Amino acid sequence: MRKWLQHISNRTARRLTLLLAAAGVLLLGTAVWLTLSMEEEPATLTTFAMGSYVQQTVYGSQGEEAAQAASTAVTELENRISWRVEDSDIALLNQEAGKDFQEIGSQTWEILQTALQVCQQSGGAFDVTIAPLSWLWNFDENPHLPEADTIAAFLPQVNWENVLLGEDNTAALKTSSTALDLGAVGKGAACDTAVAVYQESGVDRAVVAVGGSIGLWGEKPFGDPWRVALRDPATDGSLGELALQEGFVSTSGSYEKQFEEDGTTYHHILDPDTGYPAQSGLVSVTVWSSSGVLSDALSTACFVLGLEDSLPLLEEFASGAVFVTEDNQVYVTENLQDAFSLTAQDYTLAGTL
Repeated sequence: MRKWLQHISNRTARRLTLLLAAAGVLLLGTAVWLTLSMEEEPATLTTFAMGSYVQQTVYGSQGEEAAQAASTAVTELENRISWRVEDSDIALLNQEAGKDFQEIGSQTWEILQTALQVCQQSGGAFDVTIAPLSWLWNFDENPHLPEADTIAAFLPQVNWENVLLGEDNTAALKTSSTALDLGAVGKGAACDTAVAVYQESGVDRAVVAVGGSIGLWGEKPFGDPWRVALRDPATDGSLGELALQEGFVSTSGSYEKQFEEDGTTYHHILDPDTGYPAQSGLVSVTVWSSSGVLSDALSTACFVLGLEDSLPLLEEFASGAVFVTEDNQVYVTENLQDAFSLTAQDYTLAGTL
């Protein structure tokens, strides 16, 4: 079928060229238009890293090689920034907490630098030293409600200001009780890593999805936008979509990990100020930004801060967001109002921020 279509396309092109040439017209764009209209089959690859599926769709003659290279790069990243990996940079910093500066990889250093900027600008609503509390709640393996006294005892250990970045890719943790967990930015960082591979490989365009984060690279034919579906927090269906030309998108939602105990539901997005799941009136926040680490960190920070308090933070990092409240109201920042369309019937587009 494909060969037959290509034959028809080539024959049509020759006839058009001959007809126009006879009329004294030089047709320069015909071949290009026909190539773009015959959409090339992309290379697709699904692997597993960062506790999530890594789904890639890559267009171009080097698509398959680029997808494989990106997959390898994401796995290498996980081995550097996961506290669960024994010899990772983060495991090293946690083991040497309260001691001298340690040399870490440049990529880990840069991720920490960006993450700490969000920690500072959010007033600690996002905190990379949340590890003692997240380990206490243990949402990944055995989620449970800790004792109130235990939470209170662990709270002082959470303080992003205890993370020190030195020169020449070095870092240190000021106190022995400080511990890092980059899980809140890991999936966004994986998208950054994959897109960097696409750039170096010279592929035409690509999209990578890692859990709740997505990275977009390159332009679609005829300037069409990428269309990113947002999940309905109450179902597995679609809330709506964002039409974007570029960038990174991350979603933080209370529905992602939760458990019920004594009639109360607890979700995994912890407020560093209280040690308990954030109570901001939101059920999900989707952030569009210039990098995966930024979009991932900001979505968590905005979820903790709530609707109004998130706006200065988003402006600081030239980012946009879609907020979904507990009463099914949807709010969109002004810079995304033309890009977002609501499709779920149980929600109301309440306004632009």
